[in-house]
Amino acid sequence: MSDDKKKDDDKKSSGVGQKLFDARQILICEAIDQKMASRVVGQLLALATESDDDITLFLNSQGGHVEAGDSIHDVIRFIKPRVRIIGTGWVASAGTHIFLAVPKQDRVCLPNTRFLIHQPSGGVGGKVTDIAIQAEQIEIMRKRLAVIISEQTGQKLEQVMKDIERDHWMDTDEAIKYGILSKVIKSSSEL
Repeated sequence: MSDDKKKDDDKKSSGVGQKLFDARQILICEAIDQKMASRVVGQLLALATESDDDITLFLNSQGGHVEAGDSIHDVIRFIKPRVRIIGTGWVASAGTHIFLAVPKQDRVCLPNTRFLIHQPSGGVGGKVTDIAIQAEQIEIMRKRLAVIISEQTGQKLEQVMKDIERDHWMDTDEAIKYGILSKVIKSSSEL
């Protein structure tokens, strides 16, 4: 890609970002990592500093780094403005963790959204003692995330622990029944 083309793309992206920011809208449409979490947390904090008006977050993510998702989840709960989350595409893994940061009535999605809950995984390696420590930490994380899913969906903790043993995919009807989602919307007028 030429330098001029990259500059044009960056300018367009910056213009779209500013329009979204001005509309108090945030877009997550990528894997969850530390760089993305820094951007989203910064946007949330900046919008919260600007006013107490509602913030709308559009979420389409395959998941990613749990602690990066934790940062976004916790900041959503920390700030004063109400955050509404609209799922689109897929809301998976750490993406579901972010989705569950808001009260159920503020969790909606577009018609073709899929949801995934599962246990965390990690790239375990190193000495035997280090592997044991990492496995213990993954188990602690699994229980912590299961408690959050249970509290936010109304499912019994034992059921959530069973459901996250393997990938547990849900369509919109199943996500509503499970308690992840309040409703499916087709247009902005339904907000």
